[in-house]
Amino acid sequence: MTQKLVAGMRLVVASHNAGKVWEIKQLLAPFGLDAVSAGDLDLPEPEETEATFAGNARLKALAAATALGLPALADDSGLEVDVLGGAPGVYSARWAGPTKDFALAMKKVAEEVSARHGWAAHGAESGPKANFICSLCLAWPDGETELFEGRVDGVLVWPARGGNGFGYDPMFLAKGQTQTFGEMEPAEKHAMSHRSRAFAAFKAAKLEGLVALEALASCRAAQGAGAYEGLAAAAANLSTQAELATFIGNLRADLETNRAQWQNDDLASFLEALQRWIAGNRNLEEEPRWRLLAKALLAGSRTG
Repeated sequence: MTQKLVAGMRLVVASHNAGKVWEIKQLLAPFGLDAVSAGDLDLPEPEETEATFAGNARLKALAAATALGLPALADDSGLEVDVLGGAPGVYSARWAGPTKDFALAMKKVAEEVSARHGWAAHGAESGPKANFICSLCLAWPDGETELFEGRVDGVLVWPARGGNGFGYDPMFLAKGQTQTFGEMEPAEKHAMSHRSRAFAAFKAAKLEGLVALEALASCRAAQGAGAYEGLAAAAANLSTQAELATFIGNLRADLETNRAQWQNDDLASFLEALQRWIAGNRNLEEEPRWRLLAKALLAGSRTG
């Protein structure tokens, strides 16, 4: 018998990617589920050894569910480029290297497309065909799993455009759109993204009885709930100068909206906190430069 989620139930988001965790938590917020990430629970991230998105999503969800004795929701998603034979595909994150620098990953995709004359084969009005795909897997401690999939078709653009989103968003233009995922406001992207489409299937199957909580969640969101978590997710995932500029604008807006939650809203306390953070963190040179600056600004201003 298919198991059901109920309001108040703890649900593990089986990911260590802050951007993905934040997006999934935003999608879950209206339904009264106590969503917590695998990273927050210090659960090791399993090696993704499957050849498909669905296989890796199932692997990650089962690892979290069986280890913690809780239902777990895992996402595996990525970019598939036709001229590259579907690459980077399930290796989308690995193309970004150990530091998850997607500026490098996007450059690699662009160079691989060039090597195959993929840009030259298309006019100014269209680029190489590509799609984003997302597989969501809900797993239970007894091993039961359910899969949900979402897909968005479009084309690639280069140079990358926009400072929103994360990953390959700035180089992906969805079919029928004039803005890349990196140029869209988050709400606009979430309304049509591959992850949102997979979540819509998940919602229809598993959350139908919980929609009465949507009004409460909307009220909490309007009051700025989770603002720090969104900023922290952005700081942990951005890879480009444009994304940093957007982050700084959002940080400034957060100061105006949520000043009472800031620990360091004057220059002296900000600089003191920034100094402590830099002195207390090792291996900062391994961070991509734009991400390092974003993390430093956030650490200096507010800590949750």
